[in-house]
Amino acid sequence: MSNVIKQSVTLPAPARDLYAMYLTAKTHRAITGAKVVIGARRGSPFSAFDGMLHGRTLHTVPGRLIVQAWRSVNFKKGDIDSTLILRFTPEGKHGRIDLVHVNVPDQDYRGVMQGWKKYYWRPWRGYLAQR
Repeated sequence: MSNVIKQSVTLPAPARDLYAMYLTAKTHRAITGAKVVIGARRGSPFSAFDGMLHGRTLHTVPGRLIVQAWRSVNFKKGDIDSTLILRFTPEGKHGRIDLVHVNVPDQDYRGVMQGWKKYYWRPWRGYLAQR
């Protein structure tokens, strides 16, 4: 079964900065505490959490949108890549990230859904509080 995860979070930084933080390996690592390989160019490889997540960048709109092919080590060999869409929208001095993550396989749905909150949104908020 193909599952869809939708989440939105507002963080205390401009949307353009949040976009740049996600796509900058050094900052992404500072937020998550784990090694990351990432790039904004179409086809750039992506990996995070020591290879637990991997894929590639499919499309970006600078400051506004990131689309990635994405999978975790919990995907089965025959599972298709999931697609991650992150949209960055200004909200005053803050930025909102709207996430849509499609084609997440059943066996990884719960982990991915909770993982965004546990491994990205909470640490990102903490990172911004310490800046």
